[in-house]
Amino acid sequence: MDLVPALQEPLKQPLKSVLGPATAKVMAEHLGLHTVGDLLHHYPRRYEERGQLTHLADLPMDEHVTVVAQVADARLHAFASARAPRGKGQRLEVTITDGSGRLQLVFFGNGVHKPHKELLPGTRAMFAGKVSVFNRRLQLAHPAYELLKGQDGEAVESWAGALIPMYPATAKLESWKIGKAVQTVLPSAQEALDPLPESLRAGRGLVALPEALLKIHRPHSKADIADAHARLKWDEAFVLQVALARRRHADTQLPAVARVPVPDGLLAAFDDRLPFTLTEGQRKVSREIFADLATEHPMHRLLQGEVGSGKTLVALRAMLAVVDAGGQAAMLAPTEVLAQQHHRSVTEMMGELAEGGMLGGAELGTKVVLLTGSMGAAARRKALLDLATGEAGVVIGTHALIEDKVQFHDLGLVVVDEQHRFGVEQRDALRGKGRQPPHLLVMTATPIPRTVAMTVFGDLETSVLDQLPAGRSPIASHVVPAADKPHFLARAWERVREEVAKGHQAYVVCPRIGDEEDDPKKAAARKSAEDEAEKRPPLAVLDIADRLGKGPLHGLKVEVLHGRMQPDDKDAVMRRFAAGETDVLVATTVIEVGVNVPNATVMVIMDADRFGVSQLHQLRGRVGRGAAPGLCLLVSEMPEASAARQRLNAVASTLDGFELSRIDLEQRREGDVLGQAQSGARSSLRVLAVIDDEEIIAEAREEAAALVAADPDLEHLPGLRTALDALLDEEREQYLEKG
Repeated sequence: MDLVPALQEPLKQPLKSVLGPATAKVMAEHLGLHTVGDLLHHYPRRYEERGQLTHLADLPMDEHVTVVAQVADARLHAFASARAPRGKGQRLEVTITDGSGRLQLVFFGNGVHKPHKELLPGTRAMFAGKVSVFNRRLQLAHPAYELLKGQDGEAVESWAGALIPMYPATAKLESWKIGKAVQTVLPSAQEALDPLPESLRAGRGLVALPEALLKIHRPHSKADIADAHARLKWDEAFVLQVALARRRHADTQLPAVARVPVPDGLLAAFDDRLPFTLTEGQRKVSREIFADLATEHPMHRLLQGEVGSGKTLVALRAMLAVVDAGGQAAMLAPTEVLAQQHHRSVTEMMGELAEGGMLGGAELGTKVVLLTGSMGAAARRKALLDLATGEAGVVIGTHALIEDKVQFHDLGLVVVDEQHRFGVEQRDALRGKGRQPPHLLVMTATPIPRTVAMTVFGDLETSVLDQLPAGRSPIASHVVPAADKPHFLARAWERVREEVAKGHQAYVVCPRIGDEEDDPKKAAARKSAEDEAEKRPPLAVLDIADRLGKGPLHGLKVEVLHGRMQPDDKDAVMRRFAAGETDVLVATTVIEVGVNVPNATVMVIMDADRFGVSQLHQLRGRVGRGAAPGLCLLVSEMPEASAARQRLNAVASTLDGFELSRIDLEQRREGDVLGQAQSGARSSLRVLAVIDDEEIIAEAREEAAALVAADPDLEHLPGLRTALDALLDEEREQYLEKG
């Protein structure tokens, strides 16, 4: 992160490598460590205490582990095999113990000689290998090992102190080999350039960076580790927040057209025709957005809110304000189903105001056009013309909006729905279509804890809609354990029939379509990972629809909806469902966001354990949108004690999306949160945890904002500039810039 020449030295060089060439190669290929600085920032995951043995009783199956233990006994056996038919094969069996359990190590053939001499009863050592089962007993076959007691005590000394660092390792490079490599480069830590301003470091009582690096790699006490963590967490939080603060500062320097709605214009006419009053939350968020739109630099705002909190209405009012001010507004949706749904609901809400320039249209109105990839040539030409001339004030579309042919008369606002579904380049391409940078409003129905929003979307101001509009009904959620209690599943289908009998409708959601022509690679990948663990492929829409139609839902009108259907067919299915002509819609997650059918009251999610927490929350939000209460049934065959069932129980126990997103985040890699997962890069967060370290992130943001306001180019902080360069490779910088 804070690389200077000594720390930028490559671990592997043509003439003189810092480490052995084989070790350097494995570090580069398997751990992404290329320089001395990279290695110094590869921190231990945990520490073993020399006097405290690892719990062998808790070893995970099929994982590469490192344990510290003592040899209880060692026996050499002879056996006959194809290679040694005369009984001259040799097998060494070593039993190790840590007081909590015992584990068998096995060595074969020529590999028995060295361990036979070294692993004598009473010897203590570190062992690393993959845990497997043989004859119903756990074992490590041919583990690598490092003795912890040399005759002259040197081996013990090499571990420097009482705590043994355990590094994130790979099967090709054990933790202690990484530790030895760190020992080799540790003197370079003295040359690490400190990214924190001296006043900040002193004011918070943080140790200097060289000292923190020494303490995290070679601690003499737990206090050393705490000192190092406290310091290194600040590095990560502060450098990231400075990067985001500089983005915000740069945005304030960009010119944009201020868009102020006229007092008696389109927005006022729209508000007058609304059949309900806005919630206080909607009014507050609208005020924040209008204040941003009135400034002469681009708005960058994240609008997050619970499923069904009325985000689309707030976004539409912002779009109409921009049209009032002479500009155009574009809404980018992730799927055609959602784009069509938005177009339908917007034109319905606006009525004659959406027919500007047309017969019967209101005098104040504007045109609202839809643009998707599957539109016919004539309709597409007409839509493109309306955009280029400015006739259409509002356009709703998919990524088709981004194509080169699409020209706007005066693009003033871009609304991106479900931000996480769009790549950086797509969002940026649409923003580039304005004569000056347009204002940007990003919407998400996946609530993000405040701390994560500050970390990930630090260059976006955040508005939160946490109030549900009047008339929304509560949703009851229950887990249906199909394997343990099959009669519960039978009861679920009875509940669907009962709801339909009352005049309501139902969704059944499945993880898969079911018409896949599996290519062998995909099939193999699925088999090895998921199917082997779960013994069958995920349930599919086409299979389940057929089974329900012939079985428990016989006599009801059942239709299917999935992403590989023709767009016109999808639209027709959605229209029939919205009109109440279909009783049960069996669908994939194409209905996850934006689909609004108030008469649908029950949702059955098959194989619910195959979905993420946030996705389940999104799906559940499709019911309970009218006056009747909603019901969501999460069907799973996973056993009660499994992590998957605990996740489902969490979803069933709360309707608070912010609480669920915390649970979701705690189960995921931090890197996913920062967007690095999409580029394959390692997370830039190694010691900072966005959920646990909320206070540090908030304080770092304040410090960063003050520092950047005083010195935007960081002229007086060369260490911080160097750290930023290391954190923000080109890909990450783009991610921050355009996100």
